[in-house]
Amino acid sequence: MPAIDILSVTKLSPFLEPQLHAAFKLHDRLYETDPAAFAKLAPQIRGIAASGESKVPASLIAQLPALEIISVFGVGYDGVDVAAAKARNVMVTHTPQVLNDDVADLAIGLMLSAARQLPAADRYVKDGKWTSGPMPLARKVSGARIGIVGIGRIGQAIAQRALAFNMTVAYTARSKRAELPYAFYPTPAELAANCDYLVLITPGGAGTNKLINAEVLKALGPEGILVNVARGSVVDQEALIHALQNGVIAGAGLDVFENEPNVPEALRAIPHVVLAPHIGSATRQTRQAMADLAFNNLKSHFDGKPVHTPVPECG
Repeated sequence: MPAIDILSVTKLSPFLEPQLHAAFKLHDRLYETDPAAFAKLAPQIRGIAASGESKVPASLIAQLPALEIISVFGVGYDGVDVAAAKARNVMVTHTPQVLNDDVADLAIGLMLSAARQLPAADRYVKDGKWTSGPMPLARKVSGARIGIVGIGRIGQAIAQRALAFNMTVAYTARSKRAELPYAFYPTPAELAANCDYLVLITPGGAGTNKLINAEVLKALGPEGILVNVARGSVVDQEALIHALQNGVIAGAGLDVFENEPNVPEALRAIPHVVLAPHIGSATRQTRQAMADLAFNNLKSHFDGKPVHTPVPECG
């Protein structure tokens, strides 16, 4: 059989790219780098390899008459026009579950780092300031109240870790989950008013755009700390900067931003904020597992077998 043509719409993971090259005929972002070549190739493209940050709009899907599957390397897929894909009977897959632990671990790590000011403490010692006296006192985590915005697989993994710190867990989501033992609040603002640490792990997209706004931050209050391991779009970034600069909230631990990798100087300059470069799943073990799953979704589809992890809309 002739090789199956796959279009990459992202800079591919080094764990995934060799697998795709070995099994398929891979074309890297031709629609951006060589539009003329892309126009000739487009009728042959049967699959798309994407990342969680990729944009796969309806306009691109419309140019690929033979497209059968979009495989996303990541759990989030808000950049993919799933409705347009479904209208063409195109399968969309992603890589859930395999990254639950890493993202949950990072959420707890950011919470601890922001509360105990660990990056500042590291600099305090390295800069020789300890000899001048102790650092200002920080914030206790154990026994505090954690509110989780989004209680899917990763949200539940965060809750399990929080319980080990003897924290009281509450959450908000589109609806109450009767099987969960945690307190439910119907809105983020109500949840924020009843927690010390507000952790975001809700999907991105239009439905959650700027879900965490000035009202929610005010409800979190001057002792509250925000942790975001979801999407930058979930937070009104300007409102967050204002809240941090003016003591509306106590601090933040952020792994995601509105316009990555561009982070505003105003946010980078705030000393009581801990920033990470979108590393929620960034361990060798998890990135390999994600690559294997993204590849196997493509392989299973073209072998005529069911895919392993379709997105919910295609399940």
